[in-house]
Amino acid sequence: MAASTFSALSAMITPAVLISGAGTLILSTSSRLGRSTDRVRALTSRFKVLVSEEGQKEPLARREKAMIISQLPRLTRRTRYLHRALRAFYLAVALLVLTSVLLGIENLSQRTISTLPVLMALSGAITLAYGAILLSFESTQSTITTGREMQFLEELGAHYASLYQDPPPN
Repeated sequence: MAASTFSALSAMITPAVLISGAGTLILSTSSRLGRSTDRVRALTSRFKVLVSEEGQKEPLARREKAMIISQLPRLTRRTRYLHRALRAFYLAVALLVLTSVLLGIENLSQRTISTLPVLMALSGAITLAYGAILLSFESTQSTITTGREMQFLEELGAHYASLYQDPPPN
């Protein structure tokens, strides 16, 4: 009996390792989702400034507005990827917890529940992998938007640098 109890507890702990990993992914994905939302809000605020009478006088205001508008579809995609990944991670946690519960029930009842715990564990692991793939796609979108923003900042920097260059000698 002690050997079967130890075996059951060992089997129940295995999904806990994946649950712990999923928890870490949930925390980081929630943070990324918050940053993505904050980014949309910041761009919206900046766009409102740029379309005002005062903002239209800023250097490269038209170019900056175009850059902001071009970023919005990618930011939307990013947010969708993050939201889907977060849902996948929560689902994975639920499946993995159910795996542990089923293994415990199986041990207490000393009856084989069939392959259900194994299928639950596999489903949880596959769902974790799906969430990780979504994060990979989101990361690509983030890199593209950051790159485009850096290009604009380089243009803005060149514009301001040209204002402070010494005039050519006569």
